[in-house]
Amino acid sequence: MTAQPPSRIVAIYPGSFDPITNGHLDLISRGSKLADRLIVAVLQNQRKQSLFTVAERVEMLTEVVRPYPNVEVGSFHGLLVDYVAARGANFILRGIRAISDYEYELQIAHMNRLLSPGVETVFLMAAEAYSFVSSQLVKEVASLGGNVSGLVPPLVEEHLRSRVAK
Repeated sequence: MTAQPPSRIVAIYPGSFDPITNGHLDLISRGSKLADRLIVAVLQNQRKQSLFTVAERVEMLTEVVRPYPNVEVGSFHGLLVDYVAARGANFILRGIRAISDYEYELQIAHMNRLLSPGVETVFLMAAEAYSFVSSQLVKEVASLGGNVSGLVPPLVEEHLRSRVAK
């Protein structure tokens, strides 16, 4: 009997990450323990008005995930299931902050499974400390001059301050 090579678990954590928050970073940290390789994938969505370009978000993410050796950063446009297939991923990782997130994410998970029956979605509950944090809320507070330290990594806070000051 020959030994089977160990299977590699590859997960995709998709999002707009505009900007990345400590809630995202918490999910990345926890998700990196569930997969041999975690790909944080920035969605290129022309319908959304973004504060940061895709390249800027990828650059910030690449810097803040540096402590996680099995995490890489990419970007995609189009259907997530196509990106999952192209990257050879086993599952999609998503975070849930509240019931409203669950209802939306459940619809997306079912659609993804319909489009690609082998694609599974794994939900992680947001850590209590970040259950209210969203990129939109962080941008709004920062644009009004509020303090967002503790809600985003310091590097992101610097970029936010310089961007909203313009």
